[in-house]
Amino acid sequence: MLASPIVDVVLRKLGRKGGRVVAGRLIRPPRNGAVVVIEFPDGLHEYVTTPVKRVLRLVGDEVFFLQTANSCYRLEVRSGGNLVADTAANK
Repeated sequence: MLASPIVDVVLRKLGRKGGRVVAGRLIRPPRNGAVVVIEFPDGLHEYVTTPVKRVLRLVGDEVFFLQTANSCYRLEVRSGGNLVADTAANK
């Protein structure tokens, strides 16, 4: 079994009640209909979104905007961004 590449990301919830920032390792990349899973640096906890409805990417940047069933997020890739871009493009 091959080890999955490490992708470090920062996820920020947008909106009136936004502001929550989650930094960690991306376990499950953004895809329509799937949840996004980010593992905290401690390795013991995860942040899981509701299913993704829409994925938008800023051209030339490793920044994605995600709309889920009940929230909107800004996902910034810190390292390993090619994997996320390829996965989001192949939905």
